[in-house]
Amino acid sequence: MVSLTLAQKGTPLPYVAGALAEYANETKPNSYSVQWQEGASLKGKDKAANSVLIDNGQEFVGSRAAEAFILSALPTPVETAQWIGFAQERLGGAVAFKELELAFSELDQHLQMRSYASGYAVSVADAALWGALRASAIFQRNLKIAGQQVLGPALTRWYAHISAQPFVERLVAAAANAQTAAKLSGAKVTTDQGSFDLGLEGVEDGKVVTRFPPEPSGYLHIGHAKAALLNEYFARSHNGKLIVRFDDTNPNKEKAEFEESITEDLRLLGIHGDVVTHTSDHFQTIYEYALKMINKGLAYADDTPHETMKEERMNGIASQRRDQSVEENLQRFELMRQGTEEGLTWCLRAKMSVDNPNKAMRDPVIFRCNLTPHHRTGTLWKIYPTYDFCCPIVDSIEGVTHALRSMEYRDRNPQYEWFFPALELRPVAIKDFSRMNFVYTLLSKRKLQWFVDSGIVGGWDDPRFPTVRGIRRRGMTIDALRQYVLMQGASQKNMLLEWDKIWALNKKIIDPVAPRHTALLKKELVPVTVVGGPDVPFTKDQPRHKKNPELGTKQTVFSSLVFVDQADAASFAHNEEVTLMDWGNAIVQDIVRTGDVVTALTVQLHLEGDVKATKKKITWLGQDPDVHPVEALLVDYDYLITKKKIEENDSIEDILTPVSEFADTAIVDANVGLLAKGAIIQLERRGYYIVDKEAAQSELGLVTLINIPDGKAASTASKHKEDPNATKIKSGKGNSWDKPSAKAKAVHPDAALSLPEPKDTCNMYESKHMYGDVAVGKPKDITSMYETHKYY
Repeated sequence: MVSLTLAQKGTPLPYVAGALAEYANETKPNSYSVQWQEGASLKGKDKAANSVLIDNGQEFVGSRAAEAFILSALPTPVETAQWIGFAQERLGGAVAFKELELAFSELDQHLQMRSYASGYAVSVADAALWGALRASAIFQRNLKIAGQQVLGPALTRWYAHISAQPFVERLVAAAANAQTAAKLSGAKVTTDQGSFDLGLEGVEDGKVVTRFPPEPSGYLHIGHAKAALLNEYFARSHNGKLIVRFDDTNPNKEKAEFEESITEDLRLLGIHGDVVTHTSDHFQTIYEYALKMINKGLAYADDTPHETMKEERMNGIASQRRDQSVEENLQRFELMRQGTEEGLTWCLRAKMSVDNPNKAMRDPVIFRCNLTPHHRTGTLWKIYPTYDFCCPIVDSIEGVTHALRSMEYRDRNPQYEWFFPALELRPVAIKDFSRMNFVYTLLSKRKLQWFVDSGIVGGWDDPRFPTVRGIRRRGMTIDALRQYVLMQGASQKNMLLEWDKIWALNKKIIDPVAPRHTALLKKELVPVTVVGGPDVPFTKDQPRHKKNPELGTKQTVFSSLVFVDQADAASFAHNEEVTLMDWGNAIVQDIVRTGDVVTALTVQLHLEGDVKATKKKITWLGQDPDVHPVEALLVDYDYLITKKKIEENDSIEDILTPVSEFADTAIVDANVGLLAKGAIIQLERRGYYIVDKEAAQSELGLVTLINIPDGKAASTASKHKEDPNATKIKSGKGNSWDKPSAKAKAVHPDAALSLPEPKDTCNMYESKHMYGDVAVGKPKDITSMYETHKYY
């Protein structure tokens, strides 16, 4: 592997070389080891030594030398090479301000109709240009103060998009980590990046081994994603190894399907374990260590009833079985291993302490009986080790050097460390970091399981769930999730995070590549006669994204009969000039109302009108016998609970959001009917949506589109409004998380409409199909539509 070291304060900052190296790592993993070092020079007072690349003992000093070496191994077509030269000559080094301004303008113009500098995907040209701009103090200052007003909308859009690429994230994260280290050593650093410093001891480059040990009893959630990404980050930043280990020690909860889903989610997160193991691979070894503990007098068998044992541990009272002989303990442990009737009444406890102030140290259980067949070992074992017992053993024998885990385990860290001398094992350094907690969000698998079992959600991939699959189904991109987690760093400060920043980050990623489409609510849809419109409807190809021609074109229907939303029509005045988006201006001539509802409009085309002069830009849909609009279901969600921070003794009845799923039927342009599941689009004037179901996949025969929050307050605030007169059900002792709610209703077969109808929600009216070609039956409680007339 080639080594590239970059000077944190080099002139210029060696971001071009760093970006090129990390880009090369995308095409061929582990080609370069990239690290940052404090100082302006890596060679004493030689200011040109802002970077040093070493290949098989040969040094290349200076950013240009490093760039040339990296580029020599990368394909560089003519256009790509031109933009690399532009980055090096026009944007880098000591370039005058006016020349830089001109270069920014040229680049903005070039990117007006492009997503990338060269070609149809991220290329080495994008890496070089991004590196030059990241190193430019003038560009960074203008970006922060004025943004697109000075630099241009296309350039700022492109810069944000490239900044979200994985190879850029790695480079920026490594720079932030080096800045944190410099700060700890006394250097003054300002950064928005979270700290990555955990004070790891005994770190040797190339020898660091971390592990991510998920239990295959559920789906990965956003908190697990942080743990996985941080363990991967520390392993990769020290050229070490990551072990993905499935902690499969509880056959009651674990399933092969969970293991498969975790593997897939990790792959989507870009996390690839160098080794994949299972705790069950080591059951025999762990069993032998349990025998060793018994023989050393460090463990004993106990049949104390569960509640009594719990009370004794709380009050520091020794178990009556604590001083049994080694022979008695071995005999009873054997009964446990055989799974006999008597053996099922016993467990094995470590003899740590009776009254340690840290209750985790009070003789914890390390083995239990369980006759449930294991999904990997079948019925071979009747006893299973606890996580706290097998974790230090397997960490040690698998070669883990640093065990990184969230702070919820902090009280059990002394317990983890106790086992190493007790079992004569190589010790493993353990460090913890804060959990990533969000407002209105549950991360406890037990509590999430309650929602699944109660039928309140459609499954672990429900868009209201904080699982990786749930937030992906809601429209979160993996790039945004990775970037956000790395922004948080490895802080040990517990914080309750809002959802706005992660969704705003997601918006920056999807906006440049989300095709634009049109949707109109079916409720009280208004027909509009367009005077001066075409005698015969026709279709015209228009760009799916005006700033990104690479996304192709869509068909737009122009006709003398179009439809608009009721809300838009109701806002019109006689003789008002409005703009029909992507067509031109029109003057309102006639408005027909029935009460407060507009039932028809007549407008006169005025295409010579100034679209910039009108206040209202209106979405509309034309009609063509051969190109029908498509019916769709627009779905939005609220949080599952009404309380920002949940406490352990909270009752579900008190905090459950009465209505957390909302749906409206709409008509959308025919192009939407061609989109595949998972496609992300922007519905003009409505926001971003992800295709959750194609029409053929839905029992209702509707394209299902889920609203993607954009980070603005309206999209991330709780929609629930507390009724001050409502009577709450008060809980007694304990809470209701452990049993399914008696009020829970069956899940609708269509997962997008899985939410039971609460009692305090009015019934909805039935909406009849507007387009005669397909008859779609809809339950009465789906949407608040009124009957509409059939127009064709």
